[in-house]
Amino acid sequence: MIDPSAIRTQNSREQEGGFPASEVERATGSKTLRGNRLELQYEGSSTFNSWLEGISRAQRMVYLENYLIRDDRVGRAFRDVLIEKARSGVPVYVIYDWVGCWATPRSYWKPLRQAGVHVRAFNPLSLGIGDPFGILRRDHRKLIVLDGKVAYVGGFCLGVEWVGRPTHPAWRDTAVKISGPAARVAAHAFEATWCGMGESLALSQQLPILSDVGDTPVWLIEGEPGRTRVYRTIHWVAARAKERVWITDAYFVAPRSVSEALGAAAQQGVDVRILVPAHNNWPLVGSLSRGGYRSLLKSGVRIFEWQGPMIHAKTAVVDGIWSRVGSSNLNSASLIGNWELDVGVLDTKLAGQLEELFLTDLSSSIEIVLPGQRFKQGIKIPESSGATESLDPQGTLPERMMQIRTLGAAQGRITMAPLVRARGALGDSLAGDRPIGREGRTVLGTVSAIILSTAIIAAFFPTFVGAMIALVAGWFGLTTGIRAYLQSRRARSEEREALTTAELD
Repeated sequence: MIDPSAIRTQNSREQEGGFPASEVERATGSKTLRGNRLELQYEGSSTFNSWLEGISRAQRMVYLENYLIRDDRVGRAFRDVLIEKARSGVPVYVIYDWVGCWATPRSYWKPLRQAGVHVRAFNPLSLGIGDPFGILRRDHRKLIVLDGKVAYVGGFCLGVEWVGRPTHPAWRDTAVKISGPAARVAAHAFEATWCGMGESLALSQQLPILSDVGDTPVWLIEGEPGRTRVYRTIHWVAARAKERVWITDAYFVAPRSVSEALGAAAQQGVDVRILVPAHNNWPLVGSLSRGGYRSLLKSGVRIFEWQGPMIHAKTAVVDGIWSRVGSSNLNSASLIGNWELDVGVLDTKLAGQLEELFLTDLSSSIEIVLPGQRFKQGIKIPESSGATESLDPQGTLPERMMQIRTLGAAQGRITMAPLVRARGALGDSLAGDRPIGREGRTVLGTVSAIILSTAIIAAFFPTFVGAMIALVAGWFGLTTGIRAYLQSRRARSEEREALTTAELD
């Protein structure tokens, strides 16, 4: 008689042959967490209903950590169920990011606290001058943990954008529901963040050890400032991939080394595709993203822009085996500066579902190509996604500006993306690497006009400009000087402690 567990073990070993667990652990900074069952979530209304239902069934604890919680019908639905749980005696803890929730009024949090919910704002504005850049480090995680048995991790914030309005379609996003031992580790991650804000929390230590509920290995990738775990993982999968790397990213402004890693994989025949929103809710980020297209396209990477209202997902799927789902965007803020949370998964079923979802999204996308470049033939995708758009707009400058206005009218705004697309070429020309083309000359002229305007203002109002420069320079000098002194005092204290310990030994 065939033992199902033996089959699962054999399948796991075959999968790990291409992605060894030891290598995954080194890249992600996470131990291999086996025995899990995962469920893909990608539609706002059904995802939120699943989360609300899960919270209502929780018996031991509820942890909720999210960058953005709005005071709208979605945010209030979660507030109501959290209040109900707290009043029933279940410990409920909530972490929200102070910057992400800047528009959420204080009145939203008051009923939660009155009901006994423990609520903390992450990294609020402080008058302290020890770290001048501390305000830039945000808690960008999206996490819910229930009883240490179930965890939800992904890109969904708690707002009406993800379910839509009568006049505004819902945003597209992705998350996973984790059942099994990895959920308890996710609880540890929440508790570490909570303790980092000055209060102790260790409810997960009181939970019983969970038995395996599935056969899927999981790695919990805990992003922290200065810890480049997702960054390392991207480089690792780019080097490991043999067939394809398909990435969906909402705010794709990849560091140069990431672009080079993906480009190197494409040059060796790997099918590298990147799906980004055509209509970014942060237009400047969309423009910066387009500024990096050219080098990727020249390396053979294929780039698609999703034509829906906004795609907010942060996923990657490699060779139909390895997947990553979470909160990390491929930009420096997420990869290096923020607290993020992603899940690495080695499972053909989940990877297959993500690939199907990716191909479905491509059917609502336009591929970006360089001038004169032909549409590539590769893994079959829906015919409706075969439309292409040249990276360089054609026509004179007035004609291009009219095109910008026409495109912007469809979304109710004017986008400056076509003027930023030559950022890479402009940088190379200023460095003396190569001459610039028409688009680069246009951008160079615009930048020159801005610089000259600034010089004229400074000439007519030197006192004001000088005062502003002195204020900013003084603030940076004061804060960095105090930080240097505090660090020096701390180092001397540690040295004295080390000497004392050595003498005692």
